Amino acid sequence: MAQVLEFKLPDLGEGLTEAEIVRWLVAVGDVVAVDQPVVEVETAKAMVEVPCPYGGVVTARFGEEGTELPVGAPLLTVAVGAVESVGSASAGPDASRGSAASGGPGSAGESSGNVLVGYGTGAPAARRRRIRPTGPLPSVPSAASAPAPAQVPVSAPAAAVAAAPARHRASVRAVEEVVLGGPVPVISPLVRRLAHEHGLDLRQLSGSGPDGLILRADVEHAVRATETPVAPEPVAAPVSAGARGERIPLRGVRGAVADKLSRSRREIPDATCWVDADATELMAARASMNAAGGPKVSVLALLARICTAALARHPELNSRVDMDAREIVRLSEVHLGFAAQTDRGLVVPVVRNAQSLSAESLSAEFGRLTEAARQGTLAPADLTGGTFTLNNYGVFGVDGSTPIINHPEAAMLGVGRIVPKPWVYQGELAVRHVVQLSLTFDHRVCDGGTAGGFLRYVADCVEQPAVLLRSL
Repeated sequence: MAQVLEFKLPDLGEGLTEAEIVRWLVAVGDVVAVDQPVVEVETAKAMVEVPCPYGGVVTARFGEEGTELPVGAPLLTVAVGAVESVGSASAGPDASRGSAASGGPGSAGESSGNVLVGYGTGAPAARRRRIRPTGPLPSVPSAASAPAPAQVPVSAPAAAVAAAPARHRASVRAVEEVVLGGPVPVISPLVRRLAHEHGLDLRQLSGSGPDGLILRADVEHAVRATETPVAPEPVAAPVSAGARGERIPLRGVRGAVADKLSRSRREIPDATCWVDADATELMAARASMNAAGGPKVSVLALLARICTAALARHPELNSRVDMDAREIVRLSEVHLGFAAQTDRGLVVPVVRNAQSLSAESLSAEFGRLTEAARQGTLAPADLTGGTFTLNNYGVFGVDGSTPIINHPEAAMLGVGRIVPKPWVYQGELAVRHVVQLSLTFDHRVCDGGTAGGFLRYVADCVEQPAVLLRSL
């Protein structure tokens, strides 16, 4: 007996609430195996392939490429039991791919034994069986263009829909009514709840999404319009067609950065102090290390090692504020974030337990995470949980900056470019390699004396690397 199962967008971890469909890896009518990747999505953290925990025939897809879906929204439906097993000698390439993706035994009608946060833990079967459709592949269109379920030609998957429990059929019909352009073009339950809480009639709103889809931003804009009194404005001349600007949606990585920076400025009373330091001896020490052979040590790794030593002396800056409990939480491990610019925008990968790593190990981790960031293969866990951030904006050719703290951390050290400058060295004017260091800190966790002590220790280690030996 065939059964239609609905696969919803799972919780991808670390508090993510939505994801954008980048590329569908299967089409309606395709046969999928357990744990076969079916869609590639982009979250605010990374690009990931989402595996399906069911095996069978794809009967519907919800959302076109470029559509943003909330966690828990339907991704696709699979007719389980609409295919039968055959010997491995006659199995097709789709079955081979599904077998490789599953990483272990399991039939097409089973749920996944692998776990992606939010779904799946069925026990695997004793052996893998290859699958093929029992009849012609189903001709069910995608959710964006399909007729109502009652109009779909009867096939194995369609029969499975008819055989499914009434509650499931009602759920599928409700989703299809919305996606197919029903009276209220909303697919996000979060949007519906937000409108309900503020007493808004969704039928009165115009959606800015694809095909008039109502997004969260549309509801929030309507809420602000009803709550904010409109002040009289002078009549302005109409904007000509040629003066219209380009609208770029704030979503994905860019949207996440905007939200986080806005929250940091809104919640954290930050202050910044800075100092110029003579980095000539640090550069000489790095040259000696690299000349001795072995993996190269980067300047960023040396600065990171200095930061971890400074945080051991000033643990106030490796903390976060819990305003609900009205407590400062000092953290024992240093999970060091570092800013990395990519084609997808600014990301902050995190090096776990940086306080226990040598300069050589830190260099290797920086290199690995930077390459993964540029390839877009960082996992969400690689981008969260930082306790202190090191921002080397000197690579952009600037000397100084006032960094915005990476919420909910308590501090960030900014590093400008290291350039030859006139400097008084041992009582005489000389040309030295000088760098500007700036520390932005949460004034709730410490006062200026602590922040100044941290920054002065970092500058002393930069000017005289031998000072760092005391902390090793």
